[in-house]
Amino acid sequence: MAELKKNPKIALVHDYLREYGGAERVLEVLHELFPAAPIYTAFVDREALGIHWQKFADWDIRQTWITKIPFYKQLYSPLRIFAPHFFESLDLSGYDMVISSSNAYFAKAVLVPNGQHICYCHTPARSLYGYNTMSDWKSNPITRWIGTLMNHYLRVVDFQVAQRVDQFVANSQETKRRIAKFYRRDAVIIYPPINVPPKLTDQQASQKPYYLYVNRLAFAKHPEIALEACNQLKLPLKVVGDGQMRARLESIASEQIEFLGSVDDEQLAKLYAGAKALLYPVEDEDFGMVPVEAMGYGVPVIAHNSGGPKETVIDSKTGVLFDDLSATGLMAAIDRFNKIKFDQKVIHQHATKFSKQNFLDSIKILSNLSKK
Repeated sequence: MAELKKNPKIALVHDYLREYGGAERVLEVLHELFPAAPIYTAFVDREALGIHWQKFADWDIRQTWITKIPFYKQLYSPLRIFAPHFFESLDLSGYDMVISSSNAYFAKAVLVPNGQHICYCHTPARSLYGYNTMSDWKSNPITRWIGTLMNHYLRVVDFQVAQRVDQFVANSQETKRRIAKFYRRDAVIIYPPINVPPKLTDQQASQKPYYLYVNRLAFAKHPEIALEACNQLKLPLKVVGDGQMRARLESIASEQIEFLGSVDDEQLAKLYAGAKALLYPVEDEDFGMVPVEAMGYGVPVIAHNSGGPKETVIDSKTGVLFDDLSATGLMAAIDRFNKIKFDQKVIHQHATKFSKQNFLDSIKILSNLSKK
């Protein structure tokens, strides 16, 4: 395969910027690798990003025509039926390479007539293929009816635009399987970039008095299971993250459960380092950067035995995997966890497999390839 020109013109494309999760962390590192590349995205919601907006404030960000639609920030979910058109309308004819970061909003639908399109796929859109999403949209008869019709149409479109991609990159074996199943395309695996500390600190070797939950407070992440288990076992739990479920969760939480909301990277690092274990009751996670981040601090992970954590958590060595996705199942896992002696150095060393440097090296190699 012939290489691209020596100094290719590159653009990055991302679904949208309104929350700060694993996909946005990947985008940050891609931008670090290609600092001159502009960021094309459906739209930006600075208020929704909160304290994390400053991470993107000085970037060259270019939005689509969704921003001309009244109330688009509130209506972005139903407007996803037009999302392929938002991205198709972008003029990327001047780029030699486009790297899209795609999940649920069709960033992969971009047209790259004169260059190579590499899609870093966090997962095929969960809402289209029967996986849990951030909201329980099926519980309302109206949204279930409308959503089912939209999803039927969008599944067809999703398959069609996936065929335009020159090279798929999956963030896990789980996502690679989904790409093969739903798109009938192969993918290479490049694990997301995790900032793994070079060594453990004294704080990480000290007594660990609390359990930790780090994630969006949303339906697909099942924070209620972590809270109910800690309520019943009377365990201290620190909850990092925000979302629509927060008010309800606070109403049922015991006094030993502390809600911290969104925190900056420095505070999060301290919370990881001081935790006894991370609780991760998420079903069919695409990859799950949080468990690996925790293991980077030598902290074992108690996770549901599905999706990404099946690849990243070694049962009884770097954490505990459990099958019953319920408070009872998590309580049994915590009981088993307390009977195992974990080696923090082994856990930390395992996490280095998913380091930021490994991601950068793999993307550099891939970005030197050309179209078929």
